[in-house]
Amino acid sequence: MSTQPRGPVDSSRIPRYAGPATFARLPRLDEVGGSADVAVVGVPFDSGVSYRPGARFGGNAIREASRLLRPYNPAQDASPFALAQVADAGDIAVNPFNINEAVDQVEAAADELLGAGSRLMTLGGDHTIALPLLRSVAKKHGPVALLHFDAHLDTWDTYFGAEYTHGTPFRRAVEEGILDTEALSHVGTRGPLYGKQDLTDDAKMGFGIVTSADVYRRGADEVADQLRQRIGDRPLYISIDIDVLDPAHAPGTGTPEAGGMTSRELLEIIRGLSSCNLVSADVVEVAPAYDHAEITSVAASHTAYELTTIMSRQIAAAKAKGN
Repeated sequence: MSTQPRGPVDSSRIPRYAGPATFARLPRLDEVGGSADVAVVGVPFDSGVSYRPGARFGGNAIREASRLLRPYNPAQDASPFALAQVADAGDIAVNPFNINEAVDQVEAAADELLGAGSRLMTLGGDHTIALPLLRSVAKKHGPVALLHFDAHLDTWDTYFGAEYTHGTPFRRAVEEGILDTEALSHVGTRGPLYGKQDLTDDAKMGFGIVTSADVYRRGADEVADQLRQRIGDRPLYISIDIDVLDPAHAPGTGTPEAGGMTSRELLEIIRGLSSCNLVSADVVEVAPAYDHAEITSVAASHTAYELTTIMSRQIAAAKAKGN
C-alpha cells in the first residue's frame, strides 16, 4: 500500500451519479493492493428477521446514498479518506437458506479482513450478523465494550427455537464471553416488550439502557459523556440498527417503532464518542423497499461516514506515534 491513501472519485470531474456505487465512491479493496486501514464491507443477509424482510438490499442502498458524501467532515474537522486508506471490500456472500452456515461465513470473512489489518465498517443486512462480527473482533482484541443503538434490546433467547436471529445476537455474545460486561449499553430503546422480565434478563447480562426518551430529555452531549465514561479506554464495537431512528427519519426498516431518535441526535452522539477506541462498527437493518426518497439510506450513509471518520482519525494518530 502506498503511503498516500487513495481517496474517492473526484466529483468535480465525474458526476456523483455516474460510475460504480462503492461506499462514498471510494476505491475497491483490490484497487489498493488488497488491504486497507478501514474496509467497508456489505453483508446482504436478512434470513434472521422476525417481521419485514428486505435488509439484504440495505448495503447497496447505503452505497447508492453515499454518493453524496464529500471527503471533508467539518463536524469532526477531518478528511477521513486522506488520513487512512478506506476501501470498499464488496459483499460477503452468505447462504440465505441456512442461518448457522451464514453466521460461520460472516465470521470467516471478517477474520480474513481483520487479519489483514483492517478495521471493519459493515453494512447490513439484518442484526444477526453482529454476532459473528463480534466473535471475529474479540479474537483480535479480547472481550470488547459494546454500544448498541437500537429500538430493541436484541437480547432475547430464541425465536421459534432458533438461537441465531436478529433479536438474539447480544445474548449469544454475552454467553460466549466475547463482550466486556462492565461496558455494555443500549441506546435509543423504546416501544412495547413481551414482559418486564425482558428488562430484568437484560440487566443481568450487564447492559445499561439509555432510552430514546432519555436522549430527548437529556440531550446528545450529556448522553455521549455518560457513554464515554462507561466505555473508558476499552476497545469498542458500535452496532447501529437504523430503527433506532424514528420512522420519520428511517421508514425503510423491518421493525419500526414510534418515538425514536432523530438523525441529528444519532450523529451528534456518535461524534461525541470520537475519543473512544473504536475498533469496528456496523450499520444494519436498512430495508430500502419500505424507504421513501432514500431517507433511511441517506441517514445510514452519514452514520457510517461518522464512524469511519472516527476510525480514520485514530488510525492516523496511532501511525503518527509510530504504533
